Amino acid sequence: MKNSLRVITAVSSLMSAAAMADITLYGKANISLEWVEEGEESHTALESNASRIGFKGSEKINDYVEAIYQLEYEAHFDDGSTTFGQRNIFAGLKGGFGQIIGGRFDTPLKVAQNKVDLFNDLRGDIKNFISPNDIRSQNTVMYSTPSLAGFVVNGAYISSENEEVDDGKSVSLTYSADSLYLALAFDQDVRAENAEALRAVAQYSISGWQFGVLFEQSENEGAEKEDAWLASVLYNLNAEWALKAQFAQSDIPFTYATNVQTDSSESLSFGIDYKLSKNFVIYGFYTDISAEDEGVAEDVVDNSYVGLGVDFRF
Repeated sequence: MKNSLRVITAVSSLMSAAAMADITLYGKANISLEWVEEGEESHTALESNASRIGFKGSEKINDYVEAIYQLEYEAHFDDGSTTFGQRNIFAGLKGGFGQIIGGRFDTPLKVAQNKVDLFNDLRGDIKNFISPNDIRSQNTVMYSTPSLAGFVVNGAYISSENEEVDDGKSVSLTYSADSLYLALAFDQDVRAENAEALRAVAQYSISGWQFGVLFEQSENEGAEKEDAWLASVLYNLNAEWALKAQFAQSDIPFTYATNVQTDSSESLSFGIDYKLSKNFVIYGFYTDISAEDEGVAEDVVDNSYVGLGVDFRF
């Protein structure tokens, strides 16, 4: 309770300061009503899908450097179990040399996925069952180069704050053009000590279509390398309607939901979006997730979800 009051006080102070300083207030409310089938059980659920509120801004120091900051918190619209939870929070400097920030935020490997995961923040999000390497790390310092002909390098150093535990490193190389996005990223000692992950991403848009693929390889010390991949496609029927589909498969060992251990998993998702305005979308989706454990004769996860929701961004 005390922590919640501290956060509310901090947010209230920032909102008051926003009226007097160059602070941008932003966020989103993403809420869905879902029909859930998990194994032999079924029920309905109201979900708050990474809804958030944030403050960000900058202050010019001189003609070459500006100070930047961001404070972002997750808001729970469904049950209010936690008033706010930290998301990406940092402060740093930005200029012709690039950008350097320190705080708690998504690793370069996580950010490298760009918009390939079309069901990000929903049931079909790859962090839920495909990749254990989508991480928001604390005690992190990251440097990003300025864009050079579309290329950007991001390098993050993650302090373990323990001399007996190796510090983590996450790096990415990205390329962005009008319709093409490419990325290659690598993590070492980020998810766990002696764990490594490699991710490659490609996204291409043409004539209302968006195609995306993601490949990931993960390894723990003393274990074999395991692979995961995702393919997605989105088609804009017009300015208001969009259809999307996504399939993902993983052989990376994963702890699913309530500590269910899996050796391999698959997911198939379909969705439709209707844009009422630039910032307000009504959407529907279907996601099927199945997962296996080699030591069990049948699927340990056999779930399906049908949802109808709204996504309001400001």
